[in-house]
Amino acid sequence: MTRATKIVATLGPATSDPEVLERLLRAGVDVVRLNFSHGSAQDHIARATLVRELAARVGKPVALMADLQGPKIRVGKFVGGKVMLEPGQPFVLDAQRTEPGDAGAVGLDYKELPRDVRPGDTLLLNDGLIVLVVSAVRGEQVHTTVKIGGELSNNKGINKAGGGLTAPALTAKDMEDIKTAVSFQCEYLAVSFPKSATDMEMARQLANVAGESLRHKPAMIAKIERSEAIPQLEAILRASDGIMVARGDLAVEVGNAAVPALQKRMIRLAREMDKVVITATQMMESMIQAPVPTRAEVSDVANAVLDGTDAVMLSAETAAGRYPVETVEQMHLIALEAERAEEVQLDGDFVNKQFGRIDQSIAMGALFTAHHLGCKAIIALTESGSTALWMSRHNIKVPIYGLTTKAQSERRMALYRNVRPILMPYYTDRDQALQAAEKLLCDRGVLMPGDTYAITCGEPMGYPGGTNMLKVCRVG
Repeated sequence: MTRATKIVATLGPATSDPEVLERLLRAGVDVVRLNFSHGSAQDHIARATLVRELAARVGKPVALMADLQGPKIRVGKFVGGKVMLEPGQPFVLDAQRTEPGDAGAVGLDYKELPRDVRPGDTLLLNDGLIVLVVSAVRGEQVHTTVKIGGELSNNKGINKAGGGLTAPALTAKDMEDIKTAVSFQCEYLAVSFPKSATDMEMARQLANVAGESLRHKPAMIAKIERSEAIPQLEAILRASDGIMVARGDLAVEVGNAAVPALQKRMIRLAREMDKVVITATQMMESMIQAPVPTRAEVSDVANAVLDGTDAVMLSAETAAGRYPVETVEQMHLIALEAERAEEVQLDGDFVNKQFGRIDQSIAMGALFTAHHLGCKAIIALTESGSTALWMSRHNIKVPIYGLTTKAQSERRMALYRNVRPILMPYYTDRDQALQAAEKLLCDRGVLMPGDTYAITCGEPMGYPGGTNMLKVCRVG
């Protein structure tokens, strides 16, 4: 059984060795994430080049996702690198302070904090492990009382309970990083901390301008990690090609208990709106140090799969963990087992559903026909990958093969749930293309004599969005 759910893995020190990275791809990684919060532009370009080379050697399409850092909403540095905060003690966050901090005060990377808070507000530092309550704002100083103490070290993040920080989603660094990401033609660009559709539209415009000379337009992924993004979810989805359920910062702002229901809602909404969705943060966190996951982590990954996520993502587990390859192998097995338990409810999906486009109607017709006929495969001849994307929004046990003449579309489809992308030669003649598609899947052992399959294409050939034909065939 081939896994339908895709795996995103983050590169870092643990996976910078070409041999380890190749093992990672062979273990099942479909998308490689380059985290622009760390490393130089040249580091990312070199890693992207290496991923392309290794993917070609392994013989599988692998998408690149460039993840922008976003605004640095962080404390500054401390003398000795860290301090211990005790409950009840006063602590000052000082936007003007330039010298290293101590147990009484620290500087800020985020200079707007004094304008964003008022007495009574709760600030959460270091992913919510330390809680401060604002007692007063005096000029550039935010005076607080420690509610929950602990060790606070250099450059830890700051969140405000309930949201309300005004930092823009795109910084000057992000704008330069967009140019770098587009230079190596990343398939996906992940935007950190968007609050509205406007943030995503601006990022898309900057990426399209940067990629104009290369004729490259990356797909845009909105990372949902601010409470302000939740009421704007539908608008953000319309302005994006997909979302990431970024559970770390989101949990700090909305509270841990609210995240599971929000995750389910976001996955459902993304699928309904024909967008991709990635579930991220701490999915296999214990495997940073341990060779096996906890039972809770197994359930977490399995539930995301059962909810219908396109991909599950690994962060520090593969970037800095001791067992990066083993983590991917475990995630692969968990996803496979969860998918075996999935229910297919295609008939219910199509009740009262209307399609305004011919190509979308053809895609839905292929799903319905393949399901009820018991087809061995669905083949979508697609230029942009849209037909395969629409098909992948519905649970079906029949594998979808996205056949395209464009390498970029092939790699982009690597993120789509239950889609196996394959590059094929270009044919102007429809019948030649259909014969070549069947031969390609027969040569790969997917189809055998006597098998039935559904195939969609557009006529005339070669026009994005032109899918207008569905054919059901039996291999002779």
